[in-house]
Amino acid sequence: MSSAPQIRRADRLMSEDETRFLLHQGFCGRVASVSEDGSPYCVPLLYVLKDGRVYIHNTIERGHLRVNLEHEPRVCFEVDEPGQVFDYGRFECDSSVSYRSVIAFGTMRIVDDVAEKQAFLEALMEKYGTAGRDRPRGFFPRIGRIIVYEMTIERMTGKEQVLPDVAQQWPALDRTPTPDAQP
Repeated sequence: MSSAPQIRRADRLMSEDETRFLLHQGFCGRVASVSEDGSPYCVPLLYVLKDGRVYIHNTIERGHLRVNLEHEPRVCFEVDEPGQVFDYGRFECDSSVSYRSVIAFGTMRIVDDVAEKQAFLEALMEKYGTAGRDRPRGFFPRIGRIIVYEMTIERMTGKEQVLPDVAQQWPALDRTPTPDAQP
């Protein structure tokens, strides 16, 4: 794993507890991998955080993600919670968005143990399943046709841009970084 670069916007760092909470509660995560020729690939997937590890699943067929992970198990995982777009200055480009996000780096491995796959699927249904449906719980007839991946997190950061109070937004306050610019 490469060393972490210095964080440019340290003022937006979330605490470790807030970061883990967002990672646990997030809806959809994105896994980024690299192919043998160096091409990046990013795919959105539902996920579960369990015992400090990220679990995802996919078809057992060898697709883009699996081929990449067979070549290089190092990945990046991202989850975000977008907020609202707001203006902070008088120019059209003086806009931003409130958000919270987590980026985790680590390695991905294939989970071969059927009991681990079963536990993942049960956790996945606990997180995403439709409540109140009369369907057999814990029965996954296609468990042999999926592949489960486990990501060991080696480092992660959480960042946020809080939505400023209306009094801190334009036109109430002009915070343009180019105050001398003329259209």
